[in-house]
Amino acid sequence: MRDLGRRKNVVRTWREMEREVADLYDMTVLAIADGDYSLEGEIERELQKLSSRFERLENQLILSGDYDDRNAVLAIHAGAGGTESQDWANMLLRMYLRWAEQNAYEAEVLDSSPGEEAGIKSAVLGVKGDHAYGYLKAEHGVHRLVRLSPFDADHARHTSFALVEVLPEAEEELDLQIRPEDLKVDTFRSSGPGGQHMQKTSSAVRVTYLPTGTVVVCESQRSQYQNKETALRILYARLLDIERTRREKEEARLKGERIEAGWGNQIRSYVLHPYKMVKDHRTGYEVSNAEAVLDGDLEGFVVAYLRSRVGKGK
Repeated sequence: MRDLGRRKNVVRTWREMEREVADLYDMTVLAIADGDYSLEGEIERELQKLSSRFERLENQLILSGDYDDRNAVLAIHAGAGGTESQDWANMLLRMYLRWAEQNAYEAEVLDSSPGEEAGIKSAVLGVKGDHAYGYLKAEHGVHRLVRLSPFDADHARHTSFALVEVLPEAEEELDLQIRPEDLKVDTFRSSGPGGQHMQKTSSAVRVTYLPTGTVVVCESQRSQYQNKETALRILYARLLDIERTRREKEEARLKGERIEAGWGNQIRSYVLHPYKMVKDHRTGYEVSNAEAVLDGDLEGFVVAYLRSRVGKGK
């Protein structure tokens, strides 16, 4: 029923677009026939609106994957490099939060591990909204930053790396058959900040899926119940991704296709010194306004990636 409702909305949207185009065409024909050029400005404005709307709808047609219409679970992991990479991971977290805000998505930090001096070691972000996974899957991979270090006394240039994982949120009853006995839940005292309550009570939760050994730990909430719910939400997303990857590899094997390396590849570079540029190495798309990108302006990169995948089955 959910899928049927989604498909009806798609059809309804295109039918409305079709009617609006026909109305604008009729208005233009009548204006020309009557020699009335006073409507030229209005017709041009309406045409621009329809063109922009058509472009957005065209982009949505690209999002036809099995899970593209799902909510997303986005995880950020600082790479090697200590404080530098941890600060870079925090910059990426802010970038995605700003992107979500600008595009009317609901974003929530589900779990985070603070860095030793600054930034974060890792964070998990839940993003809810129309085709959240379909858009954010363009961000899956290694992100590289080049800048003058604010943590270096010599203000030298540093290169930092962070891994971004993007998973579709699982719908447990539809996607996964998980038996309660396959889950092992352990509780322990939180080691992070949060006051005496978190450090004196066993509020942190570790959930292990025994058949695969997949482990998720959540300790950022004060409540043990909240941590368990969050850990299960992340675990289900990871298990769905494991199953999805297994199916894709099997399909590729049967087709005789070469399997790409996946998340280990560097997908994008953010250069802040000696010049400013952000470049996606998969599509070649680049911009010079690095500050705007770090402030959440990812539209060009996302659209370029989606268009590059047309006809490639992913």
